[in-house]
Amino acid sequence: MGMIEKLLGGAGAVKAAGEAASSVAEVFVPNATKKLEAAQAAYLAALQEHGAEFEYIRPGRFDRIVNGLNRLPRPVLAFGIVGLFVYAMLDPVGFAQRMVGLGYVPEPLWWLLGAVVSFYFGAREAHYFRMKTALPKPPDALARPPVEENAALSAWRSLKKQDE
Repeated sequence: MGMIEKLLGGAGAVKAAGEAASSVAEVFVPNATKKLEAAQAAYLAALQEHGAEFEYIRPGRFDRIVNGLNRLPRPVLAFGIVGLFVYAMLDPVGFAQRMVGLGYVPEPLWWLLGAVVSFYFGAREAHYFRMKTALPKPPDALARPPVEENAALSAWRSLKKQDE
């Protein structure tokens, strides 16, 4: 070790030679750490830009109408089935005629109806499942302001402690 130091002229010269060799090597092989840092910086910049795009969403009239329409199918289906029971009680002959008419609907059409309803409700469930994971967590219970002490509750607690 001492011989190399004497040949190159001390620790400072050895360090300078090492840095020169690494900079020459980076010409042929890029620095992996710098490449990863640049990729991470580009990813974070793209993520911030995407987040800024959706930061202040103010739904317009069209969005409110579509959201209202999206809330209709479940209540309509529920009330429609209850309505079928009421219709069967009020007009059994008319109800029976319509149910016989449903028997003439071909099976592939029933499968198609089932697929449409399944995909509709499945997409809604997936949407709400994704939104649930994106919601912020509620603040910690310790961060809430303290509740004022109730005099009647304090008196009741003291009586309870005396009974024990």
